[in-house]
Amino acid sequence: MKFQVAILLAAATLVAACAHAPVGEPANASRAGAAPATAEASAPDGARDIVVTVLNPVAPPAVHAGSNVLGYGATDHYRNGQRAMSTLAALERRYKLREIAGWPIKPLGVYCAVLRPEPGADREALLAALSRDERVRIAEPLHEYELYAHPAVPARARYNDPYVGLQRGFAEIDAAAAQEASKGRGVDIALVDTGVDVAHPDLKGRVRGAYNMVDNDAAAFNGDRHGTEVAGVIAAVGDNHLGIVGVAPQATLSVYKACWQAAGTGAARCNTLTLAKALAALVDAAPRIVNLSLGGPADPLLEQLLTALLRQDRIVVVAMPPDGRIGGFPAATPGVIVVRSAQSPGASAGAVDAPGNDILTTQPHGRYDFASGSSLAAAHVSGIAALLLSISPDLDADAVRRILRRSSTVAGGRPMVNAAAAIAALPQPRAADARGARAR
Repeated sequence: MKFQVAILLAAATLVAACAHAPVGEPANASRAGAAPATAEASAPDGARDIVVTVLNPVAPPAVHAGSNVLGYGATDHYRNGQRAMSTLAALERRYKLREIAGWPIKPLGVYCAVLRPEPGADREALLAALSRDERVRIAEPLHEYELYAHPAVPARARYNDPYVGLQRGFAEIDAAAAQEASKGRGVDIALVDTGVDVAHPDLKGRVRGAYNMVDNDAAAFNGDRHGTEVAGVIAAVGDNHLGIVGVAPQATLSVYKACWQAAGTGAARCNTLTLAKALAALVDAAPRIVNLSLGGPADPLLEQLLTALLRQDRIVVVAMPPDGRIGGFPAATPGVIVVRSAQSPGASAGAVDAPGNDILTTQPHGRYDFASGSSLAAAHVSGIAALLLSISPDLDADAVRRILRRSSTVAGGRPMVNAAAAIAALPQPRAADARGARAR
């Protein structure tokens, strides 16, 4: 959904010329006997003021030794002629007008004045009378204009989150523009991952539920790095004067801890049991989107559970393995959306590309840091899916996949998902459906 930045300009062409004095000269000081300029004089009013121009011939100065052979100075030397001043003074007396702003316009050979009628005057009748007056070249209302603009406002200007200008992935997928239409409200995303720092100030109110399929260690749940990173990319709170902005900052997260940080290495691990418990729980849960930023060998049990979820019209977003081979779980399961880091070498048929290198995101204990990998790329796509579902809740996984591919834009010589383009590519409702929606 596009937005308009409307900036009102009073009489964009004439007023600019009428009210702008050369440097060092006040606008109303040049008329003999004119009242001193006031604060009111600097604020023409389109609802009541009028614009009038009168001829302003200025006789060239006498030619003398050393003078310009044309006998006419530069633009700055174009002055108010006595004829124009006398004419304008007579018009003011005749029609009970008061000059608000004005200046000579050399290219047209006129003096242009913004005039204010006396209170209660009929402006239309006054303009009609002035138009019939042979001393007047132009008489018209002081019009107001709008600039119809769709400026590419940088993300850092749209949000008060201090680190948004460092979010390269957020910028690369055009998330700021997409959020003019959708922020993911009403969409719940399941993270099957490590735990998440649910107390992180940039995730406050975003975690709808937290379930531990690994152990009962709450402290470890909140201190897990990988899940916290993925959660921040998807749904970090926007405009809270903290940190970053998520791709879908009004979506909610249901966190299923099925993986844990391996002691001493920082790497995260999962197994068939913990993943099966999480997927089985999801079969009876509500999230439409499932983010699986993980992978490993083929597993018949896990594939059956994931297939059951796909049959429930879930949108499952998975990360491509680092070696680029889609042969294990979950990337090989038909129906999932496989996401690769756009910075990965080579190409892979069937996958979509998203930012995955040096992604600034949330970290445990209220911190922020950069992270890389297809896990972060998958998180960007889950966020985009939430933006789409918030607008069109009936989209299925195939429709989301088609939209992502069709709307990808070329960045760095290869296609990359684009959130704003994806929203623009949403199917338009039929006329009957649109009428029904308005009626409701």
